[in-house]
Amino acid sequence: MEATLKCLWVCALLGPAVATLLQEECIILQGMALDRERCLELEQMENGTEGCQPMWDNITCWPPAAWGQVVTKPCPKIFELLFPNHGGNVTRNCTIEGWTDLVPAPYNVACSSGANSTRPSDKQSFFGLVKTGYTIGHSLSLIALTIAMVILCGFRKLHCTRNYIHMHLFTSFILRAVAVFLKDMVLFPGSETDGCSRVSVGCKAAIVFFQYCIMANFFWLLVEGLYLHTLLAISFFSERKYFWWYILIGWGVPGLFITAWALTRLHFYNIGCWDSIQSPSWWIIKVPILASILVNFIFFIFIIRVLVQKLHAPDMGKNENSHYSRLAKSTLLLIPLFGVHYIMFAFFPDNFKKEVKVFFELIFGSFQGFVVAVLYCFLNGEVQAEFKRKWRWWRLERFLGPDLKYHHPSVASNGSNFSTQISMMTRTSPKDRRSSSFQADFSLV
Repeated sequence: MEATLKCLWVCALLGPAVATLLQEECIILQGMALDRERCLELEQMENGTEGCQPMWDNITCWPPAAWGQVVTKPCPKIFELLFPNHGGNVTRNCTIEGWTDLVPAPYNVACSSGANSTRPSDKQSFFGLVKTGYTIGHSLSLIALTIAMVILCGFRKLHCTRNYIHMHLFTSFILRAVAVFLKDMVLFPGSETDGCSRVSVGCKAAIVFFQYCIMANFFWLLVEGLYLHTLLAISFFSERKYFWWYILIGWGVPGLFITAWALTRLHFYNIGCWDSIQSPSWWIIKVPILASILVNFIFFIFIIRVLVQKLHAPDMGKNENSHYSRLAKSTLLLIPLFGVHYIMFAFFPDNFKKEVKVFFELIFGSFQGFVVAVLYCFLNGEVQAEFKRKWRWWRLERFLGPDLKYHHPSVASNGSNFSTQISMMTRTSPKDRRSSSFQADFSLV
C-alpha cells in the first residue's frame, strides 16, 4: 500500500502543470493526515473489544466493525486528481481472522470509473514529455538570448533606444528561463518529496522570483508593443524620457503586484510553497498579465492596420501578391515580439482543454525567447551589416598589418569621410529617425 501511495505522489507531483492543483492536493493531504491521527486514536481506544479493530491502510481509515460486517467506503479524494471519471466505492469484510483484502482491488482500479479514464502512467508520460519539451525550449532560448545580448552590447553602433528595449526583453526571457529551472529544482528535486510539507523560506522565495520573472516578461512584451505604437501614433517625443517610463513599466510595475501578492499569501493563505493558482490571491497576478496580453493584442491590431495602409499606398506599386507577402512576413515578425499567441488561451478557464493549453503554453512558450533572439538579432539587417563591416575591417587589418591606422581608413572609396557622414546623420529629422527605427525591426520583409 505504501508503494501505491508513493506511485500516486509521483503522478501527482511530476510535471509543472500539476502544480496548478497543489492547493487542492495540500488540502486533501491535510485531511488524510487528520484521518490517520483519528484512526490511530481509535485503535488505542478500541483495544480489547470483539470484532475488527480500526485500521489505517495509508489511504483510508476503516472504523471498528463487528464480525461478519461489510464496511463500504467512498473512494479517497486524492483520486480526483488522477482520474477525470473519479468515483466508486471500496469494500472490506470483517471476519474472525481480521479485515479481508480490498474489494475491488487495487485502489486505482476501484476508483477509476469507466474504461476511458486516464491511467496514472499516461499522465506521468504526458507530464514527463511536457517537462522535457519546455526544458529543451528554455535551454535553447537561454543560449540564443545570451549570445544576442553579447552582440547588442558589444557593437556600439547598435546602441539605440529600440535595441535597448530589445535587450531588456532578452533579459526578461533569460530571467524567465533561469526562474523555471530554479523552480523545478526546488519543487521537483526527486519523486519522493512532499509538495505540501516544503514550507521553507527558500522555497517560497524561489516561487516569488519565478512569478516576478514571468510577469516582468509579459510586461516587457507590452513595452515592445507600446514603443512601436508610440512611434506610429506620436509625431514628436523624447525617446530618452519615455525610455525611463518603459523601464518603470517593465520592471517596476511587476514588482508592485508581486509584492502585494506575496504579502497577501503570507498573511491570508500561507499554505505550501505558494506555487498554487487556486487561491483567491492568484488574481493579483493573473489580472495584470491578462490586461497586458489584451492591450498588446490591441497594439498588434493597430500596427497591422497601419502596415496594411502603407502597403496599399499608391506609391507602393501594383503587385498585390508582393504586398500580401510583405504583410504576412510583418505579421509573423510581430507575433513573437508581442506575445500574440497567448491570446488563444488567455481568457479560457484554467480547466478548459487543460492538456492542450499546458502543452501549447509551456512548450511553445519556452521557444519564444529563441525565436525573438533569432528574428530581432541574428537575422536583423543592422546586426548583419555590422558583422560584415567588422569582418571586412578584420580582413583589411590582417592584410595591411598592425599599422592600419596610418593608412587613413576613415576615407571611403568615394572620397567622403566619416565626419561628413556623421554630419549628414545629424541633419536627419526626428521623424525620419523614428521611421527608420520602426523599419529596422522589419528588415526581413
